[in-house]
Amino acid sequence: MGVDATRPAPSPADRTSAAFLIDEALGFLFPAALRAAAAAGVADHLADGARTPAELAAATGTDGPSLHRVLRLLATRGVFSQEAGGRFGLTPAGDALRSDAPASARAAILMITDRTFWLPAGEMHRCLTDGTSAFEDVFGRPFFEHFARDAATAAVFHDGMAAMSDAENQPIAAAGDFPEKGTVVDVGGGHGGFLAEVLRHRPGLHGVLYDAPHVLAGHRLARDEALTDRWSVAEGDFFTEVPPGDVHLLKRILHDWRDDQCVTLLRNCRRALAPGGRILVVDAVVPEDSDPHQAKALDLLMMASLVGRERTEADFRALFGAAGLRLARIVPTPTVLDIVEAVPQEATD
Repeated sequence: MGVDATRPAPSPADRTSAAFLIDEALGFLFPAALRAAAAAGVADHLADGARTPAELAAATGTDGPSLHRVLRLLATRGVFSQEAGGRFGLTPAGDALRSDAPASARAAILMITDRTFWLPAGEMHRCLTDGTSAFEDVFGRPFFEHFARDAATAAVFHDGMAAMSDAENQPIAAAGDFPEKGTVVDVGGGHGGFLAEVLRHRPGLHGVLYDAPHVLAGHRLARDEALTDRWSVAEGDFFTEVPPGDVHLLKRILHDWRDDQCVTLLRNCRRALAPGGRILVVDAVVPEDSDPHQAKALDLLMMASLVGRERTEADFRALFGAAGLRLARIVPTPTVLDIVEAVPQEATD
């Protein structure tokens, strides 16, 4: 193909822009490499010090030269350190890649980079033309329906969500304004990690973990003897009804769903609230600026694989208003998530 004589010669700024954008386009290879390292369990074999790719390959059952190339790229992002003698070590930033780390991110990484998110992200252009998720085009059915039919994929998702939450549950529970007594219902609470932290912070509270039966089968509440007799589980569909309580928690739930579905869910919570009760939505509040924020990336994951989105403060106000609620306040936490508090519209401060 010949040179287009009508196109002006590129300036240094043009070349800089092209090089920048090409580097950005190659960026998808970093999470691909991170997934490969997580799947192989490389970090588990570096807890006691740096090792060569050959040693790591023997320990993980992988190909040494290929593993070296993965580690070399991840070392440029500070996940691993590249040391003398061709050895690679685990950095403080990469320590959570270990499966036994106190706040292990390994399961979360395997979830975020799973094909259920990865493949629709590659088809994101469909979202721009169709105005909806690419997931159903790729997998033949909606996101949660696919998980209900595929136990192995569902386990990756629920284990990953639990791991993603483990590092944030304690600081969010500490930041929340929970009553000293009463019943708190964790709606769509998964394995119960967040509810357990809330109950630890408020010994006078009783907790109800509410979710689908196949999710509740993996809950963790029974593991903590300090919570004995302070919790119960309830099975159901939160689009139909939710158990009664003084506080309803919705952590990383609303961002999964369309506005009309969220309104249905919020109305169900409102009907089930005790007098003076509150709904605490724990989600990221997207800032209205161009600064980096994890919610802006997560929003595209929602767009590609689910039908929901991350929301701004104005979005939450509108959503609550349509459900007969009002936004009482937004409580920041030390994590990327905020606590967005809603009360019935007739309630007074």
